[in-house]
Amino acid sequence: MDVLMLSRLQFAAATMFHFLFVPLTLGLSVLIAIMETRYVRTGDEDYLRMAKFWGKLFLINFAIGVVTGITLEFQFGTNWSRYSAYVGDIFGSILAIEATVAFFLESTFIAVWHFGWKKLSPKMHCLSIWLVAIAGSLSGVWILIANTWMQYPVGYTINEVTGRAELTDFLAVITQPFAWIQIGHTLTAAYCLAGFFVMGVSAYHLLRKQNVEFFRKSFRLALYFALIFTVGVALMGDFSGQQVASKQPSKLAALESHWETQTNAPFVMFFIPDVENERNLYEFGKIPGGLSLLAFHSTKAEVTGLKDIPPDERPPVTLTFVAFRIMVGLGSLFLLLVGIGWLKRNKLEDSPWYLRIMLFSIPLPYIAIQSGWIVTEVGRQPWIVYKLMKTADAVSPISTSQVLPSLISFILVYSLLGFVAYYLIVQAARKGPEPVKASD
Repeated sequence: MDVLMLSRLQFAAATMFHFLFVPLTLGLSVLIAIMETRYVRTGDEDYLRMAKFWGKLFLINFAIGVVTGITLEFQFGTNWSRYSAYVGDIFGSILAIEATVAFFLESTFIAVWHFGWKKLSPKMHCLSIWLVAIAGSLSGVWILIANTWMQYPVGYTINEVTGRAELTDFLAVITQPFAWIQIGHTLTAAYCLAGFFVMGVSAYHLLRKQNVEFFRKSFRLALYFALIFTVGVALMGDFSGQQVASKQPSKLAALESHWETQTNAPFVMFFIPDVENERNLYEFGKIPGGLSLLAFHSTKAEVTGLKDIPPDERPPVTLTFVAFRIMVGLGSLFLLLVGIGWLKRNKLEDSPWYLRIMLFSIPLPYIAIQSGWIVTEVGRQPWIVYKLMKTADAVSPISTSQVLPSLISFILVYSLLGFVAYYLIVQAARKGPEPVKASD
């Protein structure tokens, strides 16, 4: 366990924990904005109570996300100082825009929304939550632009005097198609997660016959929302796969444990990677040309095999392969569940089996999103900036004794934060909405 591995583990722990909260923040803010808009347009008090009830869960989730996000960014200076010194001119400028524009706007209008219930008109109050939702998504856009630059760096030059990467074309960085496909894929996944979260909590109350009309409306609204974005995330995933195939052939090869470079590359339904011997075992259900078709939309396309990639430039195959299949498998399950929900939408209380499935499905979008990030980040290895800087060259010149205590501290503190967040969210979710006032 050298400095490199400990630093990678620490960053992975911080990132994955932080990303437990980010997707729900992004998606739930949009759903709350839709609920409040329905209240403003129809005057239906149920939608006002919805905005307040789901808003409590949103605020708890947002607060934990902010705390974990701040500590995450510090690691670029503590554990990855060589990376920051080498590409800080590009990466740092993007993060600065995210913090000073998008996050500042989001935080400001969250305060306006939370404290403005009795101080703003309904329309202005509704506008404030829409600004929160827009700013939250905009914050995600900037973070994903920075991450995509690490996946496929453009718009830069290497200064031969300083030996640093310097920004030359900011427009190229923010407009490259790879970035916007990744943005679409990640945001639709976050919105899908929020839809399943609301449906799961609503299913809990419907099973107990609590606030039936309220949670029936919540479930159906979240169902329509999840249906749109579950289809959207599948489409964006296909577009993302094409970009990976053209820009990161080593990642595609690892995703499919594809060893031999060939045209008309087959897609195999089931097999077990044998990385040590550079082959696959127990292949079953081979479709000729299937992989070429999926990756490039042409059976004649050539797919690079892992054997034609230097061993020291190959991603970890097994982890990438498994994570990708978990993500795709769960995405397919989500399509099935929202399809069944569409058929059951007018008789939810008569389908307790479906409600139970949706209740226990709450963790699944989290697992799918975490798997997606493993695919994205582990599949890029051994590069921290693809084909430009290796991860081993990016770590700070510090000792193991400096990293190990902080890693242990991160795990302990984050475990405590996770317990507190889980407890608060579960308690608020079980409590349900505020009762209807007698005067209403």
